[in-house]
Amino acid sequence: MDVTAWLLDGDPAVRWQTLRDVVGAPEDEVALERARVATEGWGARLLELRGADGLWAGGACFPRSVLDAWRAGLEPDFSEGQPWTATLPQLALLRELGLDPGSEVARQVVAQVAAGCRWEHDDEAFFDGEVEACINGRTLAIGAYFGADVDALAARLLDDQLGDGGWNCWTEHGATVSSFDSTICVLEGLREVEAAHGSPAVTEARRRGEEYLLERGLFRSLRTGEVPEQRWLEPAYPTRWHYDVLRALDHLRAAGGSPDPRAAEAVALVRDKQQADGRWLLERVHPGESDLLIEEAGRPSRWTTLRALRVLDWYDGR
Repeated sequence: MDVTAWLLDGDPAVRWQTLRDVVGAPEDEVALERARVATEGWGARLLELRGADGLWAGGACFPRSVLDAWRAGLEPDFSEGQPWTATLPQLALLRELGLDPGSEVARQVVAQVAAGCRWEHDDEAFFDGEVEACINGRTLAIGAYFGADVDALAARLLDDQLGDGGWNCWTEHGATVSSFDSTICVLEGLREVEAAHGSPAVTEARRRGEEYLLERGLFRSLRTGEVPEQRWLEPAYPTRWHYDVLRALDHLRAAGGSPDPRAAEAVALVRDKQQADGRWLLERVHPGESDLLIEEAGRPSRWTTLRALRVLDWYDGR
């Protein structure tokens, strides 16, 4: 099977990144395909879902209906997973799909969110962040990518870095050791800040966070050597706030530099998941209400295949 042709037969978000990362196409060809993210496929669908106020589902992390329930003293039912329909998860997905931050629609979205979106935690402005590192890391990535002012949020996350090098959403409740989930969210945010206007402090914090993951082989307990979470081994999309080895490897690739030998076992795990026809499956879709099904779990996945191929090309020096 011609896997590259199969990727190029997919959504514009997959096509432009395949042209850039697998084919090595000229920049103007890549840019032309990237522009279609705003008008076709997954990206266009997400943009259509915005409300008149420029937000998604009327909320920041949760739909307004959830906030209304909390205010009424009711506890929403998250037994089937939290909803992914509000502004944070939708903007995070648009960043991953590669909506051009210089496009008119992207500028409009950022302006409306900056002006009118407040966090459910304590009514903080969206790009100021709130208290959880996994939320703040994704917000930092969104803001830095789309050109919002997130300098104060970046400084806060540097202050929140724990002694072991990572981050944890439960720090406000007394957590003193890091979590993989929170750490990967913050690392992606710091990487976007570096791409926009880096600083030595941001780079140092990113490298310390990456060291936290690499010391653990990207998926093992430092103390026991065991795998604490099976889901870390199962590439998912969209990733939401969840960690997995392919997400970590794709971050390390995007951050640049030579592959670290401590990632070898994680790379082998990804390599071994390649199917006989050259593709990878989507192993997990995180539960919760969503407005857009990108791909189905258990089926060949263009998104997983693209990320796996570019990780292996990076690791193998191609």
